[in-house]
Amino acid sequence: MQTLRYLWAAPNTALAVGIGLLLFARFRIVEGVVEMHGPMVAWVLRRLPVSALALTLGHAVFGQDAIALDQTRRHEHVHVRQYARWGLFFIPLYLGWSVWLYLRGRDGYMENPFEIEAYAVDDASKPHRCPE
Repeated sequence: MQTLRYLWAAPNTALAVGIGLLLFARFRIVEGVVEMHGPMVAWVLRRLPVSALALTLGHAVFGQDAIALDQTRRHEHVHVRQYARWGLFFIPLYLGWSVWLYLRGRDGYMENPFEIEAYAVDDASKPHRCPE
């Protein structure tokens, strides 16, 4: 069953690894998840519409640095499990929820069901966003 979960998320994971290579990321595998960090990864994560310490794509997690990966691992591994559950549908579902919430005047990030599930494993009062 675990193999099927990896295969279901494999296209997103492969994309993440490719991006990591382009960004000259440092790679490591922790608990079956590819983790990547480095200066160029940090630069990209800080410039996303929602600046982040870490971001998950398939069974891969980008972090600004090794410390950020350690701090956000529990949260990001919830997203890894969500990718294992939803596969290629994860990104459209996540973005669809965010847009739907935003169009209703709500917080498309903190009120997104995928984030609610991920923040349930840690202190939701301390979201893993970069300071402004």
